[in-house]
Amino acid sequence: MDTVDILRTLCAFDTTSCRSNLDLIRWVAAYLDDLGIAARLVHSDDGTKANLLATIGPDVAGGIVLSGHTDVVPVDDQDWHSDPFTLIERDGRFYGRGSADMKGFIAACLAAVPRWRRLGLRRPVHLALSYDEEVGCFGVPRLIADLQAHVQPPALAVIGEPTEMRIGRAHRGFYGQRTVFRGRPAHSSHPALGVSAIEPAALWIAALAKYGRTLALHGNRTTLNIGCLRGGTAINIVPGCCEVLWEFRPPDASSTAAVKAEVERLLSGLPTGVAVETAQIAEVPALAAKNAGEAAAIARSFGARWPPAELPFGTEAGFFERAGIPSLVCGPGAIAQAHQPNEWIAASELCAADRFLEGVGKWLAADRP
Repeated sequence: MDTVDILRTLCAFDTTSCRSNLDLIRWVAAYLDDLGIAARLVHSDDGTKANLLATIGPDVAGGIVLSGHTDVVPVDDQDWHSDPFTLIERDGRFYGRGSADMKGFIAACLAAVPRWRRLGLRRPVHLALSYDEEVGCFGVPRLIADLQAHVQPPALAVIGEPTEMRIGRAHRGFYGQRTVFRGRPAHSSHPALGVSAIEPAALWIAALAKYGRTLALHGNRTTLNIGCLRGGTAINIVPGCCEVLWEFRPPDASSTAAVKAEVERLLSGLPTGVAVETAQIAEVPALAAKNAGEAAAIARSFGARWPPAELPFGTEAGFFERAGIPSLVCGPGAIAQAHQPNEWIAASELCAADRFLEGVGKWLAADRP
């Protein structure tokens, strides 16, 4: 099967994050098994999803990890011109949910497996597929733990998010937060008998938004967003609870600590009488590759586009880097198409991915120290 055939199959699986990805994972495992390659599956706690790890080549150090997430974002309330889960070609573009983000990369990797086997690799390729990236990167920590337990240290991890095959060697982190304000409900005809949870939440939201604007004004690359506000029961009840979902995206660990400290300071200045709890609900570490030059040079030798770039979006690469695996981001397609109705990837991008993965194979098959 070539890359397009495999992409057609992968897009037909509805792996929206709220659904299971097991049908896709089992298909990939069977495809690899037919080629004589065993795949390891590591399931989520509830057993409805799984990561996949497979190695092509010898059990030695210095291999390349090629990683992608199998889940996609919803198509609800989007104006699609065709069935999102049926790959359609028009004018050199392939339309379908996940075509760019990021089943195109996974398809190219799977199509390359027979070619890699014929090369007689001296060092391995490790295919690493995760679940639940789109809702908080919940599957990848377990995937990396399994990789570290069962394969020798790789030289590089390439996370194939859509970069138009340009090397991405840095991106900001993502920290999703839930802050809950708890007051005391009462009949609105006697508001003094209650304690509003919404009023201090509103004061804090305004202060947090002002802090975000101040960061931007001073050129700080950390961004903040208040994404969701839920509170109250009815117009004639003093609200007893208010929940705020918000996030910030720092470029490094020191910026992370600074934001958390400022948030606590703002909360401490609120009127008393309301209990406040903040919990982290998602974390994606920033990517600031320690060996960025060496990793980028290796990827460039595979055929990645130059010069490298800092990416505006987060990926799973920071998890690999934090685990001590040099990492970068490079994959076919444009991030502008990701999460959009009528998502598409150009045929030329899939061809570029095929050439890149041919370069991966040649590099791993070469006789070098």
